[in-house]
Amino acid sequence: MHGEKLAGRFLRRNRFKILYRNFRGRHGGEIDLVCRDGDTLVFVEVKTRTREDFGRPLEAVNRQKQRRISLGAFAWLRLLGNPDILFRFDVVEVIVSEDAPPRIELIRSAFQLPEPYIYSTAPI
Repeated sequence: MHGEKLAGRFLRRNRFKILYRNFRGRHGGEIDLVCRDGDTLVFVEVKTRTREDFGRPLEAVNRQKQRRISLGAFAWLRLLGNPDILFRFDVVEVIVSEDAPPRIELIRSAFQLPEPYIYSTAPI
C-alpha cells in the first residue's frame, strides 16, 4: 500500500490524473491505478520491493498477472461503454529500502494485451 501511495504521488507529479485506485472487475481482473495521461487511459500496475536481489519488480508482471490486469481493463472499458479510446498498460517500480530514499521508475507500455485478447469498439 505504501508503494501505491508513492507511485500515485510520482504519477501526479508527472501530469497523470488518477481516476481510480484498486479497481476490481465484477468477473475478475484487478488494476492498481487507473489514470489518464493526456488523451490516453492508462492501467497501472505498481510493484514494490525492498531489494532487487531476485530481479526487477517488472519481472513479477508475468503472463498470468498481465491477464488479470487485462481482464480488469476490459471491465473498466465496459463501464465506460467500450469507448474508442487510446489505452496502454504501464508498470511503476518502487524500490523502498531503509538506507536510501525510495526509487521510483515508470515503464510506459510495459506490455500489450496478451493473446488471445483483442479490444474492438466495432459492433459484432
